[in-house]
Amino acid sequence: MKKLLSFAALLLPISLLACSDSSKPADVQPGQYRAVLQTRGGALPFGLDIQPIPTKPGQYRVFALNGNERLPMDTASVQGDSLRIPMALFESELIAKVNGDQLQGVWRRQRTKTQVQTLPFSAQRGLTQRFVADQPTASINLSGNWATDFGSKTGKVDTVNAVGVFTQKGNRVSGTFLTPTGDYRYLDGNVVGDSLFLSCFDGSHLFLFKARHNPVAKTLTGGFWSGVSGYEPWVARFEPKAELPDPARLTFLKPGSKTLTISFPEPNGNTVSLTDARFKNKVTIVQILGSWCPNCMDETNFLSPWYKRNRSRGVEILGLAFERSANMADSGPKIERMKQRFSIDYPVVLAGTNDKVQASRALPDLNAVVAFPTTIFIDKKGQVRHIHTGFSGPGTGVYYDRYVEEFNRLVDKLLSEPGLVEINRMKQD
Repeated sequence: MKKLLSFAALLLPISLLACSDSSKPADVQPGQYRAVLQTRGGALPFGLDIQPIPTKPGQYRVFALNGNERLPMDTASVQGDSLRIPMALFESELIAKVNGDQLQGVWRRQRTKTQVQTLPFSAQRGLTQRFVADQPTASINLSGNWATDFGSKTGKVDTVNAVGVFTQKGNRVSGTFLTPTGDYRYLDGNVVGDSLFLSCFDGSHLFLFKARHNPVAKTLTGGFWSGVSGYEPWVARFEPKAELPDPARLTFLKPGSKTLTISFPEPNGNTVSLTDARFKNKVTIVQILGSWCPNCMDETNFLSPWYKRNRSRGVEILGLAFERSANMADSGPKIERMKQRFSIDYPVVLAGTNDKVQASRALPDLNAVVAFPTTIFIDKKGQVRHIHTGFSGPGTGVYYDRYVEEFNRLVDKLLSEPGLVEINRMKQD
């Protein structure tokens, strides 16, 4: 792996500068920046687009750029000689001293009340490359599906626990990894010689992938660095028909159960149950999520506008939030912040903590909660008809399109069926 690790030398150097107040406010230059976080695996690059808000001096709209994604951060503001870019939903932020076309500082995330994680951060305005400058050609082409084994102990693909789906144009590669519980969102990077480099930053996820291609075995072998300290080896084998287990078979009702027996509070104190009048004779979608979960936010970004368009058809959604704390004083504001950001009109309740064992206990009708998000479809009679584990977000391309199509087809089918009200009416007739 020496060749892979030495590639960090080609990336922008990073030095950590303290951010301090100054009598002269920072002059932030608008435009696209090439940003870099310094991780254990080396430099993790991503894009930033910083634009001033004309009506609010000293404040900026900022987007994180990963492949085709323009992910909005919270409103950024000048503080002395520095720029602060918050991502409150994930309790993280970028803080950097402004020096002309350059930013230098830190990314930090509040993990617990007493634990704060930090990494050095820098950015250079006017650069658009990911790892290296884009080129129209490359020595290898990695487009297609790759059967992947994260955590491989033998250096071979012994277990397919993910599928890499990549598209390459010139030396630029985009795509993601599909897993039984979700995807790795938007990955973007480059082919350099015989090696692949991919990265992602969305305020919560910090992903860095490096791998070397073996043209004879048609494999990729490398490492995956996540967050501040996470690391896994991985191996992938080119396999155009690689697939994962059926997401409809991972989570299911226990024998004897037909629906969910749940009753949880909203942040305003109102208790919500599936027996409430708003759910009667309605097709109901139960969304198991967490405000800390980017894949859940991808699903919410789909469900929230979908609900606005379809609620008049007789559809309801109930969000069950499993947060890092079961204390409403801690988690209630995070749920409200999430609802505001995604303009959620349906109720979201605090169902418990995001520990999967605890979440499974909170929903005793299910065999287990194995993934955030998980989506449960309930018919007009109040019976569970389908459970989909995980979510293939827009970063998965055709897989996302397929999910949306199947989602709509299933809801249409459930809406076409008679509910208890219609059945009773037909009996009376």
